[in-house]
Amino acid sequence: MSKVNVVFWSQSGNTESMANAVGAGVTEAGGEANVVYVGDASIDELKSAKAFALGCPAMGAEVLEEGEMEPFVADLDGFVSGKTIGLFGSYGWGDGQWMRDWVDRMTAAGATVVNGEGVICQDAPDGAAEAECKELGKALAAI
Repeated sequence: MSKVNVVFWSQSGNTESMANAVGAGVTEAGGEANVVYVGDASIDELKSAKAFALGCPAMGAEVLEEGEMEPFVADLDGFVSGKTIGLFGSYGWGDGQWMRDWVDRMTAAGATVVNGEGVICQDAPDGAAEAECKELGKALAAI
């Protein structure tokens, strides 16, 4: 059984809901999901993982949250080469540029991003967004 870490940052709960849906997809696929807030996540666990998911909403001028998530992702930049990563998050404005930038960043670091793009939704995830998150979890569990 594969263990998939789903690391997220959330302010309003929208991205946390997405993280839980990714975790549900991992479980439905027969894997073990470890859904964890970024402040409680272990870089060492991700270093040894083949695949994991990261979630963060758009903040400010469509960037990652700068207090916890950005420093965590910066630490990951050096060892994601060869790993498969699922990215997800919500936004309240803009057009998803933060996610395109994040996908480009992880790809440039050598990671494979599931489906070549992140899963995004505006505000709270609806049924379609939750289904996309579950599919993301299933894809990661299959790695």
